[in-house]
Amino acid sequence: MKRSSLLLVAFTCLASVVGAANTGTFQNPVRAGDYPDPSVIAVGGGYWATATSSEWAPHFPLLHSRDLVNWEVRGYVFNEAPAWAKGSFWAPEIAEDRGTFFIYYTARRHDGRLAVAVATAKNPGGPYTDHGELVSQAAGSIDAVPFTDAKGVRWMIWKEDGNSRKQPTPLWIQRLRDDGLALVGERREIMRNDPASWEGAVIEGPFVLRRGEWYYLFYSGNACCGRGCNYKLGIARAKDPLGPWEKCPANPLLGDNETWRCPGHGSLVGGPGGRTWLLYHAYAAKGFVATGREMLLDEVVFGPDGWPSINGGKGPSTRAKAPVSNVEQKMNASIRDEFSGGQLAPGWQWPVSRRPDARMQAGFLTLRAGAAPAAAVQSITVPSFVAETSVDIRKLGQGAFAGLSVYGDSANQLALVTDGTTIEVWNQRRGERAVAAKATAAAVQMLRLRVACTDGQRFRFAVQDSGGQWTEIAGETDGSFLPPWDRAVRVGVFISGPTGAEATFDYFAATPGDGGLFAR
Repeated sequence: MKRSSLLLVAFTCLASVVGAANTGTFQNPVRAGDYPDPSVIAVGGGYWATATSSEWAPHFPLLHSRDLVNWEVRGYVFNEAPAWAKGSFWAPEIAEDRGTFFIYYTARRHDGRLAVAVATAKNPGGPYTDHGELVSQAAGSIDAVPFTDAKGVRWMIWKEDGNSRKQPTPLWIQRLRDDGLALVGERREIMRNDPASWEGAVIEGPFVLRRGEWYYLFYSGNACCGRGCNYKLGIARAKDPLGPWEKCPANPLLGDNETWRCPGHGSLVGGPGGRTWLLYHAYAAKGFVATGREMLLDEVVFGPDGWPSINGGKGPSTRAKAPVSNVEQKMNASIRDEFSGGQLAPGWQWPVSRRPDARMQAGFLTLRAGAAPAAAVQSITVPSFVAETSVDIRKLGQGAFAGLSVYGDSANQLALVTDGTTIEVWNQRRGERAVAAKATAAAVQMLRLRVACTDGQRFRFAVQDSGGQWTEIAGETDGSFLPPWDRAVRVGVFISGPTGAEATFDYFAATPGDGGLFAR
């Protein structure tokens, strides 16, 4: 193990032990960090899930679990964006039919219109082949879900994005061709938002469960994202997929509580013992938008009247009985990468269309600057954390600045960087970069840098000197401007400079903490 990593190993291991849930129970989230709109299916003895990636690449993470509680990122649906799409990679829905696996997803065309498209694979973990658009209405088409009726007919329900134009938001249904790659027949509107109710201007995120003689349509309503969100989840049912659909008189079934805010947009899967589970997202009240819409799990229980309930109507659960007995939950709060593999591991992301020129060799990561700055970042998993890296200042390309970046998006960042001679704290808002502080770099080969965050929005910065002491730079900095409306804070390594300039990093770590710079 490299010497530069020794100080943080104990804290990484400790976080894993402390975060483990009691045997037979689990606690939410089941996957910390930014995993909105999760979709899940059972395959063999395990489960596969995917989630929105929005303006981050690679597109649509693929996660695997054996127990619905512990999830591991195994890869991505698309390592490169399909040629027809430029962004807004939302709401992937994973499904299987006769041995073929499908991802029905949303993306934005180059002309700006939102479309529903489909990709297929022979295995749930891919590789996936894109088949392009299925539907793209003038107002935009999003949030598609396929299902098969009692007669074996395949259907797709999706949302017309009318709310983006201050219009009603209907849900449409249309038959899928037998191969699932095209829509056939007539489309029909089956439901739309009631602006006078909890739904407000939006209904979206449909999912259909067939149970007995009923089809149950789970859907979400109101504002999904950001500090002004008011999202909730409701349900309707019908005896025919074409309707009429009756909305549950107890709607919404799932709303806020003291721990979680704005829950919704999920999918259902059967578990052991005939239990039914909803995998969905919500914001943590502590830290709120900084950690994004995290992946939660709750059981769906059907009552004598045929209507379901979720956690007794008390909002997302904090701790609950697990889907399987003797489960030990291992939390993913700590992140550490020694760059010992041949390529960036699953979990690393970068802005859409800005794939970094990255190579890994002998336990080091080298990033090369292109026409735009290059970054490799991770979704933060807790609102208070310390992130750290070590950069080889003797190998920095001329004119390059490299170090740690706290990312909202490409226009909004905080960064602690060095050019080998000086150290700077950058504050970039709406594309305008300001140098918040400057100091002299120590005469060392590997310069260690730290960023500490408290409550997802207050940041401090420190650098280690040649004697091993840490010096704070710039004081506390407000980062509440960072998360875009539908995303979360990310942190990672970064280089900015002339095309071809390089920076070499020894490791990256992010561990839970109270924002203290010098406690480790």
